[in-house]
Amino acid sequence: MSRLLGGTLERVCKAVLLLCLLHFLVAVILYFDVYAQHLAFFSRFSAHGPARAFHPAASSTTNCSRPNATAPSSGLPEAPSARPGPTAPVLPPCPDSPPGLVGRLLIEFTSSMPLERVQRENPGVLLGGRYTPPDCTPAQTVAVIIPFRHREHHLHYWLHYLHPILRRQRLRYGIYVINQHGEDTFNRAKLLNVGFLEALKEDATYDCFIFSDVDLVPMDDRNLYRCGDQPRHFAIAMDKFGFRLPYAGYFGGVSGLSKAQFLKINGFPNEYWGWGGEDDDIFNRISLTGMKISRPDIRIGRYRMIKHDRDKHNEPNPQRFTKIQNTKLTMKRDGIGSVRYQVLEVSRQPLFTNITVDIGRPPSWPPRG
Repeated sequence: MSRLLGGTLERVCKAVLLLCLLHFLVAVILYFDVYAQHLAFFSRFSAHGPARAFHPAASSTTNCSRPNATAPSSGLPEAPSARPGPTAPVLPPCPDSPPGLVGRLLIEFTSSMPLERVQRENPGVLLGGRYTPPDCTPAQTVAVIIPFRHREHHLHYWLHYLHPILRRQRLRYGIYVINQHGEDTFNRAKLLNVGFLEALKEDATYDCFIFSDVDLVPMDDRNLYRCGDQPRHFAIAMDKFGFRLPYAGYFGGVSGLSKAQFLKINGFPNEYWGWGGEDDDIFNRISLTGMKISRPDIRIGRYRMIKHDRDKHNEPNPQRFTKIQNTKLTMKRDGIGSVRYQVLEVSRQPLFTNITVDIGRPPSWPPRG
């Protein structure tokens, strides 16, 4: 009996011993696990420094080692250090040959063309007639200058056709309608000088200027409204001339010059009041400064003209032929450096910027006879 009891007690002791050993092992494991967590915590703490939720009260004075440093105005949490935010993606250059061009266009002037419709058709055009391609960076910034008076009907058609064309050409551009105030004789070239100056006042980055009559619409969007190494004549084949140049020196309708080229010829003449002559004077200025006129291929340089009655205040200038023969004598004193005008109103419309100006009155001409 005693031997049986002793064996049972021995087994109980061994079980208790094993239980104590198991308890000890579990305690050791838990101890090292907690120790490791604490060690990691204090390692992070020492690496980043103690967190300061508030500006320390004992050191609320300004750190004057930095220019324009200012003291905190309240006990608000310290602002995190400035981190560079997401930068706008760098866009690739716009292609020389835009992929979305259509080519030959069907141009007609019979349907009604309210400005509201044109605005709906061009949602990407900003106030003032400004546009920038969203997917590429153009090489030039183009100002399109339109001499204007009493041609609202023509302007609606021009905007309807030209905005989509210029957008497909991937141009960064602005449209400026230079409106001659009053009913005195029209002066196209002087208005173009005004447009050049006023566009640069709004955006000094303009480096290409397209000068366009409001009644001329290109029939092919491959006729790119850009400036090149030489002054460019775009409207080389108008329907009213049988789609050919009326004469070799013709430079009317639509032309383009870079800022440097425009200044080199002293801009356009200011003394051509009435119809005709100013474009021939401009042609002479370009030739006299040693530049050559570039032109598109005649297959893409076609234009349609919106028919209209001639303005009674735009009669031919009786002295234009004499002036054209004296361009060499007059171009240095008559041009962008001598233009005088007064801006009466600048109105930024959804599709263009209208600038109404007083350009003065023409001199009295001796009667013809």
